[in-house]
Amino acid sequence: MNKTLELDSIMEWLPLRLRQGRPGLQAQLKMSPWPPPSRLTYLDVVDTCIKAAVLILIYPRESEPHLVLIHRTGLGNHHQNQISFPGGGIQAGESIEQAALREAREELGLSPTGIFIAGQLTPLYVQPSNYCIFPVAALSRSEPHFIPCPREVAAVIEVPLSFLLDENSLGQEKWLLRGRETLVPLYRFGDHKIWGATAMILSELLEILKEIMTRDLTGDS
Repeated sequence: MNKTLELDSIMEWLPLRLRQGRPGLQAQLKMSPWPPPSRLTYLDVVDTCIKAAVLILIYPRESEPHLVLIHRTGLGNHHQNQISFPGGGIQAGESIEQAALREAREELGLSPTGIFIAGQLTPLYVQPSNYCIFPVAALSRSEPHFIPCPREVAAVIEVPLSFLLDENSLGQEKWLLRGRETLVPLYRFGDHKIWGATAMILSELLEILKEIMTRDLTGDS
C-alpha cells in the first residue's frame, strides 16, 4: 500500500471498527513466541488471573500518527526491563478505561484532557505473570507531553504507525526462554525489540489499521 494512513481516517473509522468486532486471537497469534508458554486464553482463566489495562494512544507527531511505548526500568513490580504499553493493574472500583488512563498518567504524566477512548482490543492472557491484559485504544488530535516516572520508565518510545505497518519492521530470532529454545517474532524499531504480549496486541491493532487503509484506497463507505 502506497497511501499513508491519516489520523483523520483513524479517528473516524477505528471506533466504528471496534464496535463491529475484532480480529481477535488469530491476529494476536501471528506474533506469539513458538512454542508458546501456554495455550490458555483469557477466557480460560478470567476468574483467576490478575486483571491489568494498557493504553494504546494514537496521536500526531510532526503530522504523522504515532503510538507510545515505554521501556520499563528494573525497579517496578512486574515486567521489568521490557517494552510495553503504559498500563498496570486494575484497582477495585475502576473500569478498564479508567485504569488505563490512570496508569498512563502515573507512568507518563499523561493528561486525559483531549483523549478520546475508541474502544477495546481483544484481552490477552500472559501465562508467565498470570496477567489478563485488557488493551484500550485511545486517540488524540494534539501532541501529548510526556513526563515519565523515573522509577518505572527507562525510556519513552514514540513509534510512527507507518513504521510498524511496513513489513520490513518485522523479524524473528531464536532465544532461550524459560529453559527452552523459542522462536520469537518481533518488531524492530532502532535498537528496540518489541515482542511478546506487546507485539501480539500490536498485531491485532495493525490488522485493523490495514483494513482502514484498504477502505481509504477503495473508497468503501
